[in-house]
Amino acid sequence: MEHLHLAYCQGDLLLTADGSIPSGERAPLPMQPWEHVTDIISGERCCHIYRLTHPVTGRDNLRMMPLRKTYQLLSPEDYSLAGKGAELVYFDSTTRHCGVCGSPNRWQTPISKQCTGCGKEWWPSLAVAIIVRITRGDEILLVHAKSFRGNFHGLVAGFVETGETLEECVRREVMEETGITVRNIRYFASQPWPFPSGLMVGFTADYESGQIRLQREELSGGGWFRRDRLPEIPDKASIARRLIDDWLQS
Repeated sequence: MEHLHLAYCQGDLLLTADGSIPSGERAPLPMQPWEHVTDIISGERCCHIYRLTHPVTGRDNLRMMPLRKTYQLLSPEDYSLAGKGAELVYFDSTTRHCGVCGSPNRWQTPISKQCTGCGKEWWPSLAVAIIVRITRGDEILLVHAKSFRGNFHGLVAGFVETGETLEECVRREVMEETGITVRNIRYFASQPWPFPSGLMVGFTADYESGQIRLQREELSGGGWFRRDRLPEIPDKASIARRLIDDWLQS
């Protein structure tokens, strides 16, 4: 069985100098007992997951890189594993003690914990969000959120509320952020989003009615764009780009 070593520090992932996940029966550097988080099995590979106390510097054979940027270097399978590892590190850091009785939690399975006091079981929770591609004839609706790091325009997105279906969330978020209504809401695909622990559920929809009125608390720009006059769009690591590329190729 192949052994992979997924080590994280402040959102960065440890890679070899050639941009791959360290592998081998032994960790690529000495690890303290408290830095080990859990081990998971993926196919024929055992993934050892660590939270490093300090970032790794000054080593010619190792380097650290922000997790999202590793998309450019890792295979889709390895990038997915790296994301899962990051989510388990986040889960570990936020479930040290039971939220019911306050007793310490301990690992029960590779991906769950149990309270040592009341026995409550804890599993990683996901923040579910929708993202929707809205088209009107030969135009696509693109927006720039104030939270974006860069000048690119993306798609309307937002978190699902309690007691809400995914389709209801699409309609609500579109109305709140842009003031328009949509129809023909259709599922497209989903994507784990480990920043820190999310699931993006992608949809497509057609414009129905209304004039764009941007929610200025969240959006700094947006509008309808034709294929030949697109602004900067998200990178290929995101499902937003997959939704846009699918439209461009249609």
